[in-house]
Amino acid sequence: MGSLDRIIRFIIAIIVGVLYLTNIISGTLGIVLLALAGIFVLTSLISFCPLYAPFGIKTCPIKEKE
Repeated sequence: MGSLDRIIRFIIAIIVGVLYLTNIISGTLGIVLLALAGIFVLTSLISFCPLYAPFGIKTCPIKEKE
């Protein structure tokens, strides 16, 4: 997972967390979005998204051997 992807996921998670804590989003939708935000934080911390693997998506630049 590339750096930009990690940063975007972390920012989205923070925004969802703030919206939930300020009661702008609530109820079932709030809980689902909060769980998704938690997954975003986890995947950004470990630099791996399990949904990218089956589709062959790579957001990290590949370093070529010299």
